[in-house]
Amino acid sequence: MTFLELAKERYSERYFDSKPIEPEKLVLILEAGRIAPTGCNYQPQRIYVIQSENAMKKAVSTKASLCGCPTALLVCYDVNEVWKNPRDRYFENYNCGEQDASIVAANMMYEAEELGVHTLWIRGFDAKEVIDVFELPENHIPVMMLALGYPSENSHPAHLHGKRKALEETVKYI
Repeated sequence: MTFLELAKERYSERYFDSKPIEPEKLVLILEAGRIAPTGCNYQPQRIYVIQSENAMKKAVSTKASLCGCPTALLVCYDVNEVWKNPRDRYFENYNCGEQDASIVAANMMYEAEELGVHTLWIRGFDAKEVIDVFELPENHIPVMMLALGYPSENSHPAHLHGKRKALEETVKYI
């Protein structure tokens, strides 16, 4: 399967089975995140694996829609280790932590899909609440959670999954 075929086939899973992810698959998914490109290769990503019953309850308490997944990854960045752009006059104090964490998460999402593990990108939570609930260090900034698991028998893409704008609507040549 080509990358474009994989990307087109992948959809946000909202109906997870309770079957746990095999440890060897989880390691491959985490490795895909580890090798992701980051600003100046500073690698500020910090990934928390949420699997225990207690950790799952904490995640759900933050209003993160985990949809019954057996594993979730909380993807953060360390604000003390992130590349900062001193030349950007528009975004004063700009850092690429969110970009880095997002690239890491995307790598893990596509590796999971290749392994038959479905994912759901989650950002409907309050970052401060996540920091407090998980007692994260102040310098670890939550960007998103990635729910991981196998699809249940009710699994299906959302009705808008295949709807995409034409390239002409989103790409401009200058």
